[in-house]
Amino acid sequence: MSENIQSRDVFDAIADPTRRRLIELLAEAEAEEVPLYELTAQFEMGRTAVSKHLTVLKEADLVHDRKVGRETRFKLNAAPLREIQDWVAFYSKFWSNDMMRLSQLLEEENEPN
Repeated sequence: MSENIQSRDVFDAIADPTRRRLIELLAEAEAEEVPLYELTAQFEMGRTAVSKHLTVLKEADLVHDRKVGRETRFKLNAAPLREIQDWVAFYSKFWSNDMMRLSQLLEEENEPN
């Protein structure tokens, strides 16, 4: 019997502001597990809506969950965010070049004539 494990793209998972806020809240917990009710309290939406967002994060392996009695606790798995960091780092060279050109332009404008 094979288990159908659905995987989601990390970029897709962080595209929604609610999911980015959930990641932030879990990151602030500093590797501690956070119960669903505590996460839900941070939003103006119900438990079911927050759970759906957490499911998307789980499918991207950004969140791990664990049942403790009747309560579900969540913990951030930041490792998949490395893909995003690497992608942004590639393009940062363009920003660096722009900043160097701006700096040179400002220096030229400030030179006495």
